[in-house]
Amino acid sequence: MKYNKFFDHTCLKADATLDDITKLCQEAKEYDFMTVCVNPFYVPVCKKLLEGSDVKVCTVIGFPLGQMTPKAKAFEAKNAVSLGADEVDMVQNIAMAKEHDFKFVEKEIRQVKAAIGEKTLKVILENCYLTKNEIVYSCKAAKAAGADFVKTSTGFGSGGATVEDVALMRETVGPLMGVKAAGGIHNKQQMLELLAAGANRIGCSHSVAIMNEK
Repeated sequence: MKYNKFFDHTCLKADATLDDITKLCQEAKEYDFMTVCVNPFYVPVCKKLLEGSDVKVCTVIGFPLGQMTPKAKAFEAKNAVSLGADEVDMVQNIAMAKEHDFKFVEKEIRQVKAAIGEKTLKVILENCYLTKNEIVYSCKAAKAAGADFVKTSTGFGSGGATVEDVALMRETVGPLMGVKAAGGIHNKQQMLELLAAGANRIGCSHSVAIMNEK
């Protein structure tokens, strides 16, 4: 089985240089990954570097804390799409999820989805800070708001993707919505376990190493 199209090939580090992003795009074209995932500043660069390929450009919104205002997130998302982003990974308002104000969470996600139209929206829950019950209700809010995926983690929190969380997310959203596993995925065994648990997208900065594993 080919795994390349499961990968959002990722470089979100604060000190990412143009050389880093150029290498990311070159690798994404070589391995024909699904997307490159970069901070919004680099979206136009990636769009140009990926011309002629079917690799899409994914970016992050409200990243990594999720505590920006809904209006700011919607503007940031709309701006990123205008610059060439095909997919948007937004961080939910984690504090409001902890407060169990899932009406707020749903409304915010709905605003971002409205701002980007038909482009793919993934909602980062940041599961490491949530109880299992909060994960379930965050998934339900994202689904009700019209998001296309729920995603485990930013990679900047206190923990990353787990098989248990992915299975819970898949059970909650059902078979038609996407589940993206991200954060701390370093080898093929982890990736296979996460896919078996229900993930259908993998956010990873070790994509090339995983593809080259025997």
